[in-house]
Amino acid sequence: MDQTPWHHRRLAEDKQRRNDHRSPYQRDRARILHSAAFRRLQAKTQVLGIGMNDFYRTRLTHSLEVGQIGTGIRAQLKQKHPEHDQLLDSMSLIESICLAHDIGHPPFGHGGEVALNYMMRKHGGFEGNGQTFRILSRLEPYTEYYGMNLCRRTLLGILKYPAPYSLLHRELPFSEVSRFRQLKPSEWPPVKGLFDDDLEVLNWVLDPLSEADKGRFLSHQLVDESKHRRTQYKSFDCSIMELADDIAYAVHDLEDAIVMGIVSREQWTNDVETQLKESQDDWIRNEFSTIGERLFSSKHHLRKDAIGTLVNGFVTAISITEVDGFSEPLLKFNAALEGPFDAALNTLKLFVYQYVIRKPEIQMLEYKGQQIVMELFEAFISDPERLLPTNTQARWIEAKDQGLNCHRVIADYISGMTDEFAARLHQHLFSPKSGSMIELNREL
Repeated sequence: MDQTPWHHRRLAEDKQRRNDHRSPYQRDRARILHSAAFRRLQAKTQVLGIGMNDFYRTRLTHSLEVGQIGTGIRAQLKQKHPEHDQLLDSMSLIESICLAHDIGHPPFGHGGEVALNYMMRKHGGFEGNGQTFRILSRLEPYTEYYGMNLCRRTLLGILKYPAPYSLLHRELPFSEVSRFRQLKPSEWPPVKGLFDDDLEVLNWVLDPLSEADKGRFLSHQLVDESKHRRTQYKSFDCSIMELADDIAYAVHDLEDAIVMGIVSREQWTNDVETQLKESQDDWIRNEFSTIGERLFSSKHHLRKDAIGTLVNGFVTAISITEVDGFSEPLLKFNAALEGPFDAALNTLKLFVYQYVIRKPEIQMLEYKGQQIVMELFEAFISDPERLLPTNTQARWIEAKDQGLNCHRVIADYISGMTDEFAARLHQHLFSPKSGSMIELNREL
C-alpha cells in the first residue's frame, strides 16, 4: 500500500481483516456511510422542513446527490485533464468528502446553526462545517478519541474554511439580546472556520505542507466591514466537493420548490430566463430560453429531463485551473466553472435563496427551530450534571476537570440531534403534557 503522508491516519491501524484489499479511501467511504452521524442526516432539514411533504430532499438525500455529482465532476476532469491523472486517482476519495460534507450541520438548518453560534458566542462559536471536521476527527465513535480516523487527505478535502475561529472572528457591533425571541440571524453570523478546540487536528492535517504553503493556505482577508474575516483557499478535492454542493443546492432544491408550487413559472421567466438569455455562452443562451417549459411541465419525466440537462451542463463546464503561490499539487490546482456557467449557477442560487429560503413560511420554521435549540442549550447549561444524558455528562465532567471548553460538549450534543428528536426533547422539558422520557433515552 502506498504510504504517502496523505494516506496516513492520526491513529495507526493494523486491522488484519480477512482478504481486505480496499484502498484507504474506500475504507473512509465505508466509515462515513455506516456512521450514526451520516444516518441522522435523514431526519435533518435541508431547505424544507421535515414533515411538510414526502417528496423533498433531506440532508441525507442532498448528500447522496452531492456524492453523485462530485464523482461525475471527477470523471469529467479525468477525461479533460489526463495530465492531472494522479490528482484524480480515487473516486472513493471524492465521494467520501461529498457524502461527509454536511455531517456537522445541526437540526433545523440555518436556524439551528445561528442558535448554537449565539449560545457559544463567548466559548468559541459554532459553525456547521467546523462541526463536520470535529465529528470526523474526534466525535464519531469509530475510535475512542480519533473519530472516524480518516486519511489525512480526506480531512484536508473537508476543510472548506481552513483557519481557526480566533483568527477569523471580529467583534461586530451587535448587542446581546435580552430574550431569545429577539435574536436576528443577520446580527450573529457564524464564523466560517474551525474551532480552536480542534487546532491540534488541523495542525496534523497540514503537517506535510511547507511553511510557505501552510501560511498561505491559512491566510484570510476582510471582505466586508460588517462581517467576520474569510479564508481564501481550499484544496483541489474540496473545490470539487464545493462545486458539487452548489450544483445540488441550485438545481435539486429548485426542483423541490417547483414540485411543491413554491416558485412559479412567471418568477422563473422574470428572474432567471430573461437574464440568462443574455449569456455570453451559446448553450446557456439557447437552453435557458426553452428549459422552463420542461421544468414547469405537469409531466414528471419532462421535469426530470430538464433537471438532468442542467446538472450535466454545469458538470461538463468545469475545468482544472492553477492557483498562484503554492507548491503542493493538492493546493496548487482547483476545479472551477467556466465564467458564463459560474454566473448562471449564481443566478440559480440567488433564485432559490430569494423565493425559497427567504419565503416567510420557511423562515418561520427556521425561527421555531432556532428557539428550540437556544432553549435546550439554556436548560442543559443550567445544570449539566443533572440534565445531560449519562455519556454526555461524563464528557462534560472530563472537560471541566481538564480545564477544557465545557460548553463545546453541549454544542456537540445538541448539534447531533435530528429535528424530530430536538423538538420532542424540548416538549418533554417544557410541556406539562409531554410523554415518558424513556422514549427519548438516546445518547449521542
